[in-house]
Parts: sequence; structure tokens; C-alpha cells
Amino acid sequence: MFIEEDVHMESFLVQTAIGAIKIIAMVYDIITFPVYLVLQRPWKRRALAKRQKAKVIQQDATSITYRGVDPPGEMHVKMLQNNIDTLERMFEFVTKVHSTKRCIGTRKIISEEDEMQPNGRVFKKFNMGDYMWKSFIETEYAAACFGRGLRELGQQPRQNIVIFAETRAEWLIAAHGCFKQNMPLVTIYATLGDEGIAHGINETEVTTVITSHELLPKFKTVLNITPNVKKIIFMEDQLHKTDTTGFKAGVEIIPFSTVVEKGEKSKMPGCSPTPDDTAIIMYTSGSTGTPKGVLLSHANCIGTMKNFCDIFKIYPDDVLIGFLPLAHVFELLAESVCLLTGVPIGYSTALTLIDSSSKVMKGCKGDASILRPTCMTSVPLILDRISKGINAKVNAEAPMKKAFFKFAYQYKSKWVARGYQTPFLDKILFKKIAKLMGGRIRGVMSGGAPLAADTHEQIQLCLCVEMIQGYGLTETTAGAAVTDKFSMEYNVVGAPSSSNYIRLINWEEGNYRVTNKPYPQGEIVVGGATVSKGYYKLPGKTEEEFFEEDGQRWFRTGDIGEVHHDGVLKIIDRKKDLVKLQAGEYVSLGKVESELKTCPVVENICVYGDSTKQHTVALIVPNPQHLDEIAERQGLKGMEFEELCTSPVMEKAVVQELAEHGKKCKLHRFEIPTVVTLCKDIWTPDMGLVTAAFKLKRKDIQERYKNEISRMYAS
Repeated sequence: MFIEEDVHMESFLVQTAIGAIKIIAMVYDIITFPVYLVLQRPWKRRALAKRQKAKVIQQDATSITYRGVDPPGEMHVKMLQNNIDTLERMFEFVTKVHSTKRCIGTRKIISEEDEMQPNGRVFKKFNMGDYMWKSFIETEYAAACFGRGLRELGQQPRQNIVIFAETRAEWLIAAHGCFKQNMPLVTIYATLGDEGIAHGINETEVTTVITSHELLPKFKTVLNITPNVKKIIFMEDQLHKTDTTGFKAGVEIIPFSTVVEKGEKSKMPGCSPTPDDTAIIMYTSGSTGTPKGVLLSHANCIGTMKNFCDIFKIYPDDVLIGFLPLAHVFELLAESVCLLTGVPIGYSTALTLIDSSSKVMKGCKGDASILRPTCMTSVPLILDRISKGINAKVNAEAPMKKAFFKFAYQYKSKWVARGYQTPFLDKILFKKIAKLMGGRIRGVMSGGAPLAADTHEQIQLCLCVEMIQGYGLTETTAGAAVTDKFSMEYNVVGAPSSSNYIRLINWEEGNYRVTNKPYPQGEIVVGGATVSKGYYKLPGKTEEEFFEEDGQRWFRTGDIGEVHHDGVLKIIDRKKDLVKLQAGEYVSLGKVESELKTCPVVENICVYGDSTKQHTVALIVPNPQHLDEIAERQGLKGMEFEELCTSPVMEKAVVQELAEHGKKCKLHRFEIPTVVTLCKDIWTPDMGLVTAAFKLKRKDIQERYKNEISRMYAS
């Protein structure tokens, strides 16, 4: 009874305090409103957000085509004036412009030491120093030497070469070395299993593979199923000597530095590519089957770089933190734009990114704290984790702090929606959250998958950043459409990029037509300079998904979109993800998963719909901490994670959590799963259940959990 009274008293005091803060805020607003009105001119921001961003250039009963209206930016024009039409010419141009400026940086690892944890366990952690930098001249020279070194080893122009390594400075040096010698670079994700690696190597018939100290041991088994490979070049580790014994006989294992040294002594001339030459054979992450090699020309890459340059305003002190896979077209082109515009790139990993990362020794700073970047690229999975981390930290605070954060968040959201900034509130609260990433981040670009509107808003408000979302595929060399920094909507992907066209064509099966009201809808087809030549050694698949029209290349994406009155694209569905339930309702599995992934208890989710049933079911990888909290509320305190995952009580409790969250996300009742299975295993690329970009491999998941799916529908 006394406890209940205390809780009521605490709640009353919190509400009273927040009420007083609201009154103070209202008085503050009245006093400062004229000042903010004059200084910030919010009507200009609102006008820029609402301006026309694309126009219709063709329309009939079955299709409608859009083109962006914004003129090319300064760097785009410079690229045209200087005839920059290949990645080799791009790097030579910027080296002359930025010569001695910092280009690429790697954090020095001083030592790896044992560190005792509070639970008595011992983990190995890094003691790290500052960033070590190469200038533009040094980076370009290293790339030129590496390219010549490859020629000395027998690699020929137009002969494919594989790079299979984590994101790091040597990756970019190696790539540009290959571009200078017109060697198509075959990129393979570092997280792929042996079969996926072998598929890419064998299909492209490479004889030389570039890898790293960490990934080299994989080749003790991979070489048994890749008979053409004769040389492996490995990027050395800062601390440990690489063991080169135990590999298949007849295969040379060569240090990266040795190749550079060979190139320094070589008189081998360069072999410049043409715009139509293949720069990259980029293997898609294969969410619907075997990975396909996408042929990306130098012209495709330059087209996307022009797109990105037209979106970002670059400042002299800008720095990018690079940690996404460079084997993904989005990260590779984002980093290429940094090179083009003179923005230094400091490399990081998920293990050392922030102060609390798993390999950072106590008393040592994470990479972001040392580098203090201003820009970063990200994927929704990482942003969802940051968002959940913020929520978890807020929920763990005392009731007063929690209530103040909620008030501050709603207050900022309201004023930002009107076109204002909140400098005072940012300084006392939100800038402290932004210090997580070094305190200087001003721009974040998300790509690779749909970003939930709630996550988009929370990252933008809490980290005080311009949050830009892009849309594109490997087949369109990433950015086909990108939101602009003035956008005040959280669920759109922007207007067509300057080098692209966006077309919607009717998809009758899903009732998506260009004549629909209030907005035209249909399958998205992307055209323009960034559209790939097709798939490597797959002429049938290329013919099925690509086509030429009036000298323009087009790609059928399989995504469903609608274009709003201002010319901005919104992704509303995907053909392959659409399921028609027994009662005739269509459910977009991807859309439902995107919304439910923001539910705190959901670490990952795969929704399944059977067209002979009236409801959907879901396979969920739960977040252990939030699962424990729900268990406590259900009176199941003290049970192990595996036991909780098999508990019928917990399954019902999680269904209830999903129902409440889905309602907040405005999902229809028939879209929200009515039965769930809680999966004990985390889905990783090694398991074959998600791609290297962490997209669901739907068929593989359904095959692995077919018994669980049958059980859920039987219940």
C-alpha cells in the first residue's frame, strides 16, 4: 500500500514538474519567437521543402516518367569541364587539386592486451593511438605502384581480379590500382561463406585474389574449390605476423606491401580505361538466390558520383568515418565522392567505432571520438540499433529525466516540422547524445534498405543531423533517387537524381496503376547513365530485367512506388514481397517487417503469409534484454534466454507487444502477425539466412523454419 502511494506521489511530482517546464517553455517561445522568426526565416525552409523537385516528361495510360528539375551542382559542372569520365581520371584530377591534404587514415593499434571484466572473464582489447594519414599524393602514388605491381605479377589489363577484404585504407588503394590498369575489380562481401566466395571467384575465372590477414585463413578450404587461383595477396595486420603455411601447394601467398614495392621499381606503363570499360563486377548480396555479378562501367560510377555531388554541400573541415562494406556499391561510391571533393576518410570497424565498442580498452577512446567526423554513411539496421540504444538509455533513467526527454523530443519535433531549429534545447540535451559519434556529425546518409519513419525522425532530432535517405540498387550503381536536406518528410526517398529518370509502370496484379488517385503508382523502372550493362554471364536474366529505349538504358526494379505532387518518390511495396491473404487483402511483408523492426523486443523479423489463411505469422529473433523485461512482467523472472524463447506465455506476450506497436505504426489488423516463433539463433550471413547486407533470405528462412511455420498456422 505504501509503495503504491509512493508511486502515485512520484508520478504526481513528475507531472507537476513537467507542467511547470511546459509553462516556462511557452513563456520562452513567446519572448524568443520574433527573434527566431527573423534569424531562422522558417518560411524559406518550408518553401524549399515543398518546392517542385521533379517534372513529368512522358505520360500515357500505362506509364509515367519523371526527371529531376534541380540544375547540376558546382562539382558536377567541374567534372564535365575537365572531362572526368573514368575513376582513373577522377583520382588524377583530385590529386592535383588537393595534393598534400589528408586523404585516407588508419587508426594506430599500439597493442592488444588482456582486460579483466566485472564478471571475472578476460577479453582481449586494443590499446590504440591516433590516426595515421596518407595525403592525396601518397595515396595516388601507392595505388599506381600497386597497379604496376600486379602487372609485374602477371595480371593483365581487362583480366578480372577479386577483392575479398574488410573495409580499410588498403581496399581503396588496391581498387584504384586496378582502375589505373583497367583491371575489372570483382567485389565479394567479407561475410560470405565458402560457397559464396567460391562462386564469385570461379564464375569470373580470376587467378589472383586480394584479401586481408584476418580473412586469409578462409582460403585453406576455399582454395580446394577454386582451381584457377594461383596468387593470393594479403593486407598485413598492424600487430601480428601472418601465417602463410598450410595453403594449397602451388599457390603464392604475397604481402600487400611486396606488391607495392614491386610497382615502385617497375617501369610498366598504365593502361587507361575508357568510360565503357567495366570498372567493377559487384556481386549482389543474393536475397533471392545465388549472388549475381553486376557489371558496372566507369561511366556508371561517374554518373552516380555526379548525383551525390549535386546533393551534398561540402565544407573545408569535413571528415567521413568509413566502416560500411566497400564491397557494397553505396559505400564505395560515397567514399569515391569524398575523394573527389577532398574529404578525408578515416577508417573504422564496428568493434572500435565508439568508446563502448567491444575491442576498445578501458581508458581508450573509440574511433569516432578521436576522428570527430562530420559525415557518415549508414544502413537502417545500424540506425535502428542506435535508435533502440537511445530508447533503452532513456527508459533506464529516473522518471523525471525520462519525462523531460519525452517533452523535449516532442517539443523539438513540433518546431522542426514548422521549419525552425532549437539551438538552446540542442545545447542542453541533444548535443550530449551526438557526442556518441564524436560530437561533430552534421550529415548522415542511409541506404541499402528502407528506413523506418520513426527511426529517421529520431536520428535526425537526437543526433542533430541532416538525415538523407537514398534509393537505388547495385544494378543502378546506387543512388537513383535521394532526399534533399530540406525535406521535412520521413517516409520518402526523394526525387530522381540528376543522372537518372524514374518511371512508374502499371502492375495490374497488385492494383498499382499510374491513374490511381491521389498519386500515380506502379513498378519503379530506373533509366539513365547509372544503369548497369547487365549481369555477368547471365544474358537471359539481363534481357529479362534490363532494356534499351531511345539510346537510354533502363532497369526493372521490382519495387512499387508512388510519386507525390512535388515529384518525390515513396516506396510502398515490392512485387516479390506481396502476399494475398484468403480474404483478398494484400500484405507487403517487407513493409510490415520494416515497421515491426522498430519494436524494442524485435532484433530481427521475418513475416510469413499463406494465401490460404486469413492472417500472417512471424519468426522473430528477440532482443534478450527486452525479452527479460517482458518475462518479468509475466512473472517468469530468472529463466534462461533459450527457455523464454520456447515459452508459450512469452510468445503470446510478444504477439501483444507487436499488436500495440503495429497499431502505433498504423498497420492494418490483418497485417500484424497473430502468432510468433521466438528464434534462439541470431541470423547471420554465415548461417545463410541473411545476405551480407543483412537483407532477409526469405526462401532460406522459410525452409529452415518450415516446421515452426506449420505449427504456427496449426495453432
